[in-house]
Amino acid sequence: MAARAYWQGQLKLALVSIPIEVYPATRSGAALAFHQIHEPSGKRVRYEKVAPGVGPVDRDEIVKGYEVSKGNYVLLDDAEIEAVKIESRKTLDLVQFVDAREIDVLYYEKPYFVVPADDLAEEAYVVLREALRQTGKVGVGQLAVRGREQLVSIKPCGRGLVMEVLRYADEVHKAQGYFRDIADSEPDADLLELATTLIDNKTAPFRAAEFHNRYVDALHRLIDKKARSKTGKRILEDVAEPAAGSGKGNVIDLMAALKKSVGEGGGASASKSSGRSKAAKSSAPAKPAARSRKRA
Repeated sequence: MAARAYWQGQLKLALVSIPIEVYPATRSGAALAFHQIHEPSGKRVRYEKVAPGVGPVDRDEIVKGYEVSKGNYVLLDDAEIEAVKIESRKTLDLVQFVDAREIDVLYYEKPYFVVPADDLAEEAYVVLREALRQTGKVGVGQLAVRGREQLVSIKPCGRGLVMEVLRYADEVHKAQGYFRDIADSEPDADLLELATTLIDNKTAPFRAAEFHNRYVDALHRLIDKKARSKTGKRILEDVAEPAAGSGKGNVIDLMAALKKSVGEGGGASASKSSGRSKAAKSSAPAKPAARSRKRA
């Protein structure tokens, strides 16, 4: 079955219009859905719409309400909400271009593939793709879909373009509130060198297929076991024992831990880094006293 386009229309750059189709680039993961079951009868638990002091209510008597103060609501029916929806336009205007690094990773929400709608659109599509690639820029615009307006970016991806839905500013927390109590100081040179050596030793190409959701895999095994057993008895999956010494608190010798980590995966790199560490120790500044952290 052919994939269904999320949006079809014109990608517009000034007076140039490129017919495009937009397709989801992701799909839902392998999460398992559970239902609530009444154990004595084996029947699924259903939910009733209930109003306090009234009891069960009919669905056709339910409207949406926005709470303006405690217990006070402004009531809106579906027709009123529908009337303020943004009209879906068939044009995505690229109104601004920014350096790719200017958009913080926190703003990216969901990617979509953008493809030319036909052969005639391909030439202009390729020109835009290569222009974005050469300049290192990302196109930004707003797209009206299903009554809502989305902030989006357009950037090159291999032979094509990717559109990414962006979060609006009021949807993103300011990082400073969470990081402000972290000291603005340089780490010791010897510790930093050991850490960078460890990172170098463990650097490899990213292949998403090599990673699996072990929790979902374990749930599937558990469900298969219970389905085959037909006894209804509880089955507990084996849990790996915690590493030795993990119960002694979180105070560790950072230098020793880094050296051991580099030694396990680094070989010659470990001795090289260790030699440089000794020289760095003599010139390393005194460490400031530990401070208690507060959450924002």
